[in-house]
Amino acid sequence: MRRSQVRGRRRCYAAAVTESQPAGDPPRAVGPTAGDGVIDLLGLLAYAELDAFFRLAEDAALAPSLADKAALGGMAVAEFSHFERIRDELQRLGADPGQAMQPFTGPLDDFHVRTAPSDWLESLVKAYVGDGIAADFYRAVAEVLEPGPRALVLEVLADTGHAQFAVEHVRAAIAADPTVAGRLALWARRLVGEALGQAQRVAAQRPALACLLVPAPRPAVAAESAESIGPAEGAGSAQGTEPAVGAGPAAEVSQLGEIGRMFARLTDAHAQRMSVLGLSA
Repeated sequence: MRRSQVRGRRRCYAAAVTESQPAGDPPRAVGPTAGDGVIDLLGLLAYAELDAFFRLAEDAALAPSLADKAALGGMAVAEFSHFERIRDELQRLGADPGQAMQPFTGPLDDFHVRTAPSDWLESLVKAYVGDGIAADFYRAVAEVLEPGPRALVLEVLADTGHAQFAVEHVRAAIAADPTVAGRLALWARRLVGEALGQAQRVAAQRPALACLLVPAPRPAVAAESAESIGPAEGAGSAQGTEPAVGAGPAAEVSQLGEIGRMFARLTDAHAQRMSVLGLSA
């Protein structure tokens, strides 16, 4: 059976597991320190970890040696442990884990369908590049969280050894056959485009998550931006009312600029990652 067929069939498995979970009792009211954005982030990360478990288990089955199978199997177990930690935190916050993950099953499954690797090396590059970009995205969002949720996010994003595993095997393959480098570099460029595009779509579809990406600007910053736009758009009412923080064209421009800078940082980190892998960005 072709690898792409296996990937396509597996695509819905993690989602099916999520969808089949009983709803249980109605979720309790979320506490005042756990906003919708935090629940969205944890739901997204929980499904990403659950899906990573299934993908690593599949990769382990296709690995060329017993040592590689054992290594990837151990990494899959670690990813599932991460999923359990986030699931427990969602329940502690009064959220239903299945409901929190559900909005993200489609976007993540679609990403994996569009980027189904054709061989072992492409799967390693995808894990290293795709998971690396996703981890950078989650860390950027986690910067604005309270200490507790932030520590949990950083904990579950800790490398399980998969990154170094991928680097060692890809570099060894390039050393053995330098001609594969060009193909893998093109594949990595496609992956980064798909990953960044998917991250932007998820942020656009989940306003609460987007608010974590771009916190409301400080009053002084908002007022300064409003003055640069002009009285008609940024000066407030005729009575001299201060412009609302986080509202209006000035705030939108500031937020778009911050999102653009965040994605620029993700791209820079990707270039460094590619260098470590031995490929051109």
